[in-house]
Amino acid sequence: MLVIAFAGCGLNAVGSYWLFPPDAVNIVILGLDARPGEGDWTRTDSVMLLNVNPDDMRVSLLSIPRDVFISVPGEGEQRLNSINGMAESEQPGSGPALVMASLEESFGVEVQHYIRLNFSGFEAIIDAVDGVEIDVPHAIRDEEYPTLDEGTIVVTFEPGLQHMDGERALQYARTRHQDSDFQRAARQQQVLDALVTKLSEPRAIFKWWRVWRALDKHTDSDLNWWDWIQISPALLRGWPEREDRVMEGEDVVAIRGGYWIPNYERITPWIQAHFDT
Repeated sequence: MLVIAFAGCGLNAVGSYWLFPPDAVNIVILGLDARPGEGDWTRTDSVMLLNVNPDDMRVSLLSIPRDVFISVPGEGEQRLNSINGMAESEQPGSGPALVMASLEESFGVEVQHYIRLNFSGFEAIIDAVDGVEIDVPHAIRDEEYPTLDEGTIVVTFEPGLQHMDGERALQYARTRHQDSDFQRAARQQQVLDALVTKLSEPRAIFKWWRVWRALDKHTDSDLNWWDWIQISPALLRGWPEREDRVMEGEDVVAIRGGYWIPNYERITPWIQAHFDT
């Protein structure tokens, strides 16, 4: 949800960008599978890699499903969603660094920054902008949607454009039992797109203070204010024409029991072309 912070910082700079633009940057966005009271040692429910290039106002976005195995320094191949928790259990605060190092080792691109948020943060940020508009492409019925108290409920969505508050948007972004993690990753990108679109509207400026409060309370990042100010104009300008991709289909190779490894020969050239800094 890094884009919220970018929008809040940089909209006034979009019209007159720097004569000497800052360097391109890669940011990994980690959505934690954390219930109330749980810390940063939990698994990641969502992993997105974002590139913002101020030089040519280009934005790229890659979603990597959680059941993909990648190379972890010193640990061999590990399931993507376990890397953050594995590091946090050994040294609190080290989760993002190991995720970034693993992405670098696996795909050969440097990842400079991270942002982490939990379920409560996701809901709070969506609610801070009074919800988002999502065009649901087809009917969804998940009879085993996991609740925060470790139970399950039935969640349904009818096709068509609809307004979603934070709770509803989280359900849409997390549901997967009716299809797969690949479709879930695509839905997560769809929610992110709706959020950036909402924040780019001129009237959204009146909601930024609520967004900042939600960010401050529910997110963890190594990006400082100046980082955000530097790259926000490129993010907002480049977002409508961004190149996005979900690692799926021929991008991955099945190994066992619903787990996958990247098809490095196919996906690595695309990643290096779009995330070179």
